Order: sequence, then C-alpha cells, then structure tokens
Amino acid sequence: MSSDLLISVSNLSRQYGSLQAVQDLSFELRRGEVLGFLGPNGAGKSTTMQIITGNLAPSSGQIKICGIDLLDSPGQAKARIGYLPERPPLYRELSVDEYLLFCTQINRIPKAQRQAALKRAMQRCGLEQVGRRLINNLSKGYQQRVGIAQAIIHSPDIVVLDEPTIGLDPIQIREIRHLIRELAHEHAVILSTHILPEVQMTCSRVQIINQGRLVFSDDIGSLNRSMRARSLILGLQQSPPPDELENLLKDIDGLESIETLEDGRWRIQHAEQQSPASRIAEKVVQNHWGLIELSPEIRSLEQIFIDITATEQLLPESDEHPGKATEGQAA
Repeated sequence: MSSDLLISVSNLSRQYGSLQAVQDLSFELRRGEVLGFLGPNGAGKSTTMQIITGNLAPSSGQIKICGIDLLDSPGQAKARIGYLPERPPLYRELSVDEYLLFCTQINRIPKAQRQAALKRAMQRCGLEQVGRRLINNLSKGYQQRVGIAQAIIHSPDIVVLDEPTIGLDPIQIREIRHLIRELAHEHAVILSTHILPEVQMTCSRVQIINQGRLVFSDDIGSLNRSMRARSLILGLQQSPPPDELENLLKDIDGLESIETLEDGRWRIQHAEQQSPASRIAEKVVQNHWGLIELSPEIRSLEQIFIDITATEQLLPESDEHPGKATEGQAA
C-alpha cells in the first residue's frame, strides 16, 4: 500500500433493523487531500464518519486506516485519527492549557513530549494567547479552535471534522477554513458540512451521499467544470420576435434550443464543448439588435447538489440512528 493512502473504505454498510443507513460505500483518501463529505440530513454522513473513526461498528465492509484494519486492530487504527464531532468534546470548566494537557494524556503521548505537543497544537490553532482562559469564557470560534486542537494534538494522519464552522460568524469561518487548508499540508482531512460554498473554498475532492449511498465523487476541478451549464444567456437592447431570432440562429452549429426569458433576455442551449457564442454575436451585430449580454450560464453548487439528491426520497432525519436528535450530532 502507498504511504500516501491513508483511508481505504470497501463495501461499507450499516443497518438498523430494516433501515439501511449506509449502503455499500467505498472510497479512498490520500495524504494532502481535503474531502468534502456532503449529503442531506439523514443521508448517512455522520453514521459513516462514526464508523470510520471507530465509534460505531459497521454491519459489513472493511475500513483500513494507514493500512491497519480498523476492526482487527482498533486501538492501532484509531491512534492515527483525530476527530472533531459537531459538538466539540470540551470540558468547559477547564482552561485551554488544562484541557489540552489532559488530551495529551488520553492520547498516550509520552510524558516527556506532552508540552511540545501542547505548544505545537496551540500554535497551529492560534490559541497561544488564550491558554489560561476558561473554555466556557471563549467565543464559539475559539472553542472550535480548541476542538480542532484536541483532534490534532497527537499528530494523527487523518483529521475528521463534522460541521466545524456551524454557528460561527463570517470572520471566524474564514479563520477555520484557513486552518483546515493548513492541516491538509500534513494530514488527510474529511470535512462534513452543509455550507456548500465552503466545499469549493476548502476541499480538493467532493463526495455526496444520499440515502446511505455514494451518488457523486469527483475532484473540485471537475466539479467546477460541471457547474458550467451547456447554455448561454443572451441579452438584447432591441428584442426581435422569437420566431425571427430562432430562424436567424438555427443554422449555427451546436445550437440546440432557444428559450425566452424576461427583460429581453434569452437562454440558448448548446452542445457540450461547442459554444456558439462568437457566431451568435456576429448575427446580433449584423442585425443591429444591440448586444448587451452574452455569457455562459453558471450552475450553482446548490443546484448540482439538488439535481443529484432530489431524484430519491430522503430518509427521515430521525430514522438514521435511533435515539439521535440530529443527523449531524455525534453519538
């Protein structure tokens, strides 16, 4: 196995009675990658992450962490993972220093190395100035930083973050995103989030899970390319009758259909990799219609997400894990 291959998940399934929460899920994750893990509420995201981190047993399938089988050698495998649940596991009555020192102990860091590990985690998470403050008195953003620090304090190969920016203000979100990108230099990161723009800004790969099944998996470059719809928006100063415009443009190669929009605008569908923009511009200028807009139509990540997941009936949010209050909440 390549030393850069840190997670290998094969045919992973989890069943609760007759409910199939995760179905035959397979993927890999390598060092330096930030994997955006998306899905509607109740899709199985948190169940999958709890299985990967060894907090929940699968019904079937195999998980290898740095080549170590998680089911055969759970202690060795889990030592390679850092985990931040949606609700950070913080002892709020402790100071930041006290809490993170406790984390060095439960992660079995040798006593001689604990202060160095504590200092490094605090530096990476920007906590040097708040070490003596009680966690309960910190802002939500700093509490999230403490949560990430406990996840990385033992220098794990893999960092799993469940909704790390939920409830933060825009400045705090930017800081956490920057920290996640920094973590990817030394670790592999799995990021579960409902904030779709966060995926584009932070992740190198995207996976979408729906009803427990993997329905989309690609790198962020391919995703960005797929966001470019096969259509142009045409805006005219002087709008001709629809039949006249269609007759004028119908002989252009690659043009498939023309749809009338509002305010003298048109949506022109075309064949993939065959944009007719230059020919359309020539025709419009020749007929003195006044070209004011001719641009590719961009589909949002939200629209792609809806297109992928809307074809199936979603699982009820409360059914994914009996007794769970929310799908994203860690057990």
